[in-house]
Amino acid sequence: MSRIVAENIPSANGSSSLFYPHSVEIIAAAGVDLPLPTLGQLFKHGDYVWETTTGDGTPVGETNIDVAKLLPVRFVLSFNNLTYSVKVRRKMPLLRFSAAGNPVSGDGLTKTLLNDISGEARDGEILAVLGASGSGKSTLIDALASRIAKGSLQGNVTLNDEILSSRMLKAISAYVMQHDLLFPMLTVEETLMFAAEFRLPRTLSKSQKRTRVQALINQLGLRNAAKTVIGDEGHRGVSGGERRRVSIGIDIIHDPIVLFLDEPTSGLDSTSAFMIVKALQRIAQSGSIVIMSVHQPSYRILGLVDRLIILSNGRTVYSGVPTNLSLYFSDFGHPIPEKENKLEFALDLIWELEESPEGTKRLVEFNKSWQKRNWEPNGPSSSLKEAISVSISRGKLVSGVIMDVGSTSMVPTFANPFWKEIVVLSNRSIQNSRRMPEVFGVRLTAVLLTGFVLASIFWQLDNSPKGIQERLGFFVFAMSTTFYACTDAFAGFLLERYIFVRETAYNSYRRLSYVTSNALVALPGLIVLSFAFSTTTFWAIGLDGGFSGFIFYFSIIFASFWSGSSLVTYLSGVIPHLRLGYPIIVAVLAFFLLFSGFFINRDQIPAYWIWFHYMSLIKYPYEAVLRNEFDNLNECFVRGIQIFDGTPLEAVPEAMKVRLLRTLSDTLGSSEITSSTCLTTGVDVLKKQGISDLSKWNCLFITLAWGLFFRVLFYFSLLLGSKNKRT
Repeated sequence: MSRIVAENIPSANGSSSLFYPHSVEIIAAAGVDLPLPTLGQLFKHGDYVWETTTGDGTPVGETNIDVAKLLPVRFVLSFNNLTYSVKVRRKMPLLRFSAAGNPVSGDGLTKTLLNDISGEARDGEILAVLGASGSGKSTLIDALASRIAKGSLQGNVTLNDEILSSRMLKAISAYVMQHDLLFPMLTVEETLMFAAEFRLPRTLSKSQKRTRVQALINQLGLRNAAKTVIGDEGHRGVSGGERRRVSIGIDIIHDPIVLFLDEPTSGLDSTSAFMIVKALQRIAQSGSIVIMSVHQPSYRILGLVDRLIILSNGRTVYSGVPTNLSLYFSDFGHPIPEKENKLEFALDLIWELEESPEGTKRLVEFNKSWQKRNWEPNGPSSSLKEAISVSISRGKLVSGVIMDVGSTSMVPTFANPFWKEIVVLSNRSIQNSRRMPEVFGVRLTAVLLTGFVLASIFWQLDNSPKGIQERLGFFVFAMSTTFYACTDAFAGFLLERYIFVRETAYNSYRRLSYVTSNALVALPGLIVLSFAFSTTTFWAIGLDGGFSGFIFYFSIIFASFWSGSSLVTYLSGVIPHLRLGYPIIVAVLAFFLLFSGFFINRDQIPAYWIWFHYMSLIKYPYEAVLRNEFDNLNECFVRGIQIFDGTPLEAVPEAMKVRLLRTLSDTLGSSEITSSTCLTTGVDVLKKQGISDLSKWNCLFITLAWGLFFRVLFYFSLLLGSKNKRT
């Protein structure tokens, strides 16, 4: 066996780093001239010896190695003949006719977004994709990042001449969306630290991950903003340029080999945009391939770009280095004036050609011939397996457990176990919520206010026919209130939806972890709301059951909050729009209330609607509180002359009511009915309401089960509806 031993390897800035180990060993079979010669970049700062050993590892000799002669490891991302088309759907498709006279639907029309696009990107360089709006810039970035469904994209994308699986590409790449999707109340440092917890391997300690975060903050120029919250419209935070750099940082926390960015400078002033691209240049020079789309870069930004691809209507009109623009358009017959901005001139000319009848067809064909004349072959490149292995050895891919490119089983799907993801997600959610206490405070205030109002209206209800009706009215209003109070959960997930989509697209965590964490974080708040509502209403209204009755009452209130919150959370997973969601939620809850059994008894509901009665979430807690209150043979609610309450005979004198009772007893042939005779017990009230088949505990468990059921549906809605790929 033979080996290279490297000692005291410094990082690029001269200091030792977690990602450039102090001692590296590369083992190779004896008899080979030099294993992994592509380690030249790694070993360019130290003293190294070549040691030859026997089979049992005993050294037999050593040779000094001139590491300056070692070739660098290169990554080359190539794409060939990429073509992507979509069907154009019209709201009112026109009726068209084929050549044979048969009608053809307008839905059959297709639009080509990418048309035979080829090119390459190399590590250490920035490839910029330019073009007007609708030219296909973002589509090309999505195609390269495997964000277009398999089968829809024609052509191939290779890294070092090897086709990558989607799973492998996710592990070694990162994608930065056009819009900044961040939690507003987390600081820059906290945001990056949570990203490190998600993306970096579990073998790294907390301090090592913190070291990576600090290094990244310095690399992105965010040191002065590290302790500042991200902010939003209602909270002052970092600047737009800093926010964009944070968005980049959370996606490159694992030091990816390939970085895709969709218009990272969009919406920024020239200085902020320049700083963004300058940071990207440093990332590229660290050994990454950087591919970004840009609408119209400034002259300074153009000076940082290594390669250009200019698109027009999904076709390539220029591909090459920026310095060749003048020569290219001069050969095309449109020389660029000396004092003219080369890129602005090129884009203006392309726009003029697009407006002409012929379009840019001639320029597209000229680009193909010009590329053939000026094509230069690539230098020797390592195999993908070797290149990735070396990148791992020098700390480039810090999530690096990918040692065998040919074996996808070696590619980690997720950096952390299930329980760890839940802990990190919960901590992030709690941290973000703690800095916005007004959100939960408003909800708690609303519940307390509702409880106090109900307590003042239904204060100390008595056991009378009127008391029965008042109790029924209170219960149905209380149960429906708990559900309507959960509607704010709809907006909660909508604010996180695209953050969730971005993070799960590259396997930051499992969807099941998110669903579980979302439920666990919601529980403490629901318990507080349930306790607040229960304590303000149970004793004040004079409900029955004592302390044990209160415990069950609290439990069913909590179960109602839980199932209501789960329902709304599930709906937020299938309805992506706020304005559409709230009317649907209100309508669904209204129907649940209608079929709960209060307005119409179960026996009177038409057979074709009875299924909705059993699906009503309000039915089960409503029946549970009624049983908790009335399921008592010893509790009397109608005695003697109270039987006439609520009837026209209520106004007659009491003596007349007594005589009427005596007459009624004689007529029925029963024992004498007096003013104190109990005529209606709590059980009689339940029978009158059509409540006879479920116990209060069954109702409680069913309500809790409904909540769990909607959480499961929420998981499947995320599993099926959050795919981050074009079709």
